[in-house]
Amino acid sequence: MSHKTDIEIARAAHKQPIQKVGEKLGIPSEHLLPYGHDKGKVSQDFIDSVQGNENGKLILVTAINPTPAGEGKTTTTVGLGDGLNRIGKNAAVCIREASLGPCFGMKGGAAGGGYAQVVPMEDMNLHFTGDFHAITTAHNLLSAMIDNHIYWGNDLGIDERRVVWRRVLDMNDRALRDTVTSLGGVANGFPRQTGFDITVASEVMAILCLARDLADLQDRLGDIIVAYRRDKTAITCRELKADGAMTVLLKDAMQPNLVQTLENNPAFVHGGPFANIAHGCNSVTATTTALKLADYVVTEAGFGADLGAEKFMNIKCRKAGLAPDCVVLVATVRAMKMNGGVAKADLGPENVQAVQDGCDNLGRHIGNLKSFGVPVVVAINHFVTDTDAEVQAIKDYAETQGSEAILCQHWEKGSEGTVELATRVSEIAESGVSQFAPLYRDEMPLFEKIERIAKSIYRADEVLADAKIRNQLHEWEAAGYGELPVCMAKTQYSFSTDPTLRGAPLGHSVPVREVRLSAGAGFIVVICGEIMTMPGLPSRPAAEAIKLNADGDIEGLF
Repeated sequence: MSHKTDIEIARAAHKQPIQKVGEKLGIPSEHLLPYGHDKGKVSQDFIDSVQGNENGKLILVTAINPTPAGEGKTTTTVGLGDGLNRIGKNAAVCIREASLGPCFGMKGGAAGGGYAQVVPMEDMNLHFTGDFHAITTAHNLLSAMIDNHIYWGNDLGIDERRVVWRRVLDMNDRALRDTVTSLGGVANGFPRQTGFDITVASEVMAILCLARDLADLQDRLGDIIVAYRRDKTAITCRELKADGAMTVLLKDAMQPNLVQTLENNPAFVHGGPFANIAHGCNSVTATTTALKLADYVVTEAGFGADLGAEKFMNIKCRKAGLAPDCVVLVATVRAMKMNGGVAKADLGPENVQAVQDGCDNLGRHIGNLKSFGVPVVVAINHFVTDTDAEVQAIKDYAETQGSEAILCQHWEKGSEGTVELATRVSEIAESGVSQFAPLYRDEMPLFEKIERIAKSIYRADEVLADAKIRNQLHEWEAAGYGELPVCMAKTQYSFSTDPTLRGAPLGHSVPVREVRLSAGAGFIVVICGEIMTMPGLPSRPAAEAIKLNADGDIEGLF
């Protein structure tokens, strides 16, 4: 067994030139725009040329609610992709790009771990191919054009009190949540209260991840509602004539990025909306392109299945016409113990009872996923401290829930550790048993959609929303937005809106603090409890440990 760190393993990787990786999917080198030797963007012309191909099988990887013990969703996604290739399937991985916010905040890197990683790991966790910078710039160009329009006479009649377009930054910075702009006198414009969100919460990010091509991208950007007039009629990005320039800024960012796993298998890394405040999936373009090129596509949805998988099913699949053939639900013995009441410091010793006590969280996720009509396999992401009895407890429990659990050792062994999982997933996918259907119909009223998610997925008793929020939803329905899906912004740590409530809580309420219309992306954002669309840094941010060593290598990203 290796005792190397994730970053040491990534640094020792034997990478192939990206053109050779592209060849495995039939991508000619002239259609792979290289960013250095080990990453490249797939051209739109090539994507257009393969639309007649049949789709491969779509595998979704999701997880139980995250705990400080760790779950390893991305690691399992990469390990399963490698495992499918190992058993002779032509498989590709689709994951999200990493935001600088959590990289320098609490979470650290997001490229998998151990011997189930995507490389180049350092690039992926830092500036990568510049997509996030393009999204930030396009978003803030629109912000600047709103204030500039008001400054030069305000022909559109923007009510300065009703500008709903904020600014963004790809960094955790609580000081920017609420700000006042244009102070300093007449030359600087008209002062107004506004604020910043993190780039991954930007509607531009959501649009990039849901758009089919550049024309669709520009249409969606044009539909963004930026402000309202005094009579409450909406003003769009198109009316400000910002959609064309924003599309130009996003032209390259729209093209999916191709990289490789440690075993030189193809991985698309594109887009990165958070699942706790946005819709939590990689881009539709990357997923649909991969499905045309590979027999199996393994993708992930952020955080627990109550957030990421719910949005994958109800937003991404609905809008892109996708349907998963199998869902893999990642769990760990350590996380089960934490859900069973064991403190993080006490996770080492065997405690089968705590594992059993913590399985309620796993069971709720299995039931929720099966309610979408999809078959569920539990992947037990193995840690060296796990005992046979603890692993067996999860296997026994999964069986009682009409599922099955398979031990996976990809962190330690790479694809060799996921052969059993890959074999079973491929059997299920090929059997065609999946009968996917979203949780609610388009025509269901918006508040009822919120209630359906809160009661069916979170098992809440009620949704708490004051008259102002309900009236806002009614106004949007009257304006023609009633058929949009809803995107819940909620803590990832619990089924409830209380992050400290582990397990499978019942009898709780879901308070809705605010609702936002993302007309371009095509969903309503529902902000619940204390969740923030601009996170803060922890007391000891990861940035404190990130540095260059004497050899010029980056340290501290993991």
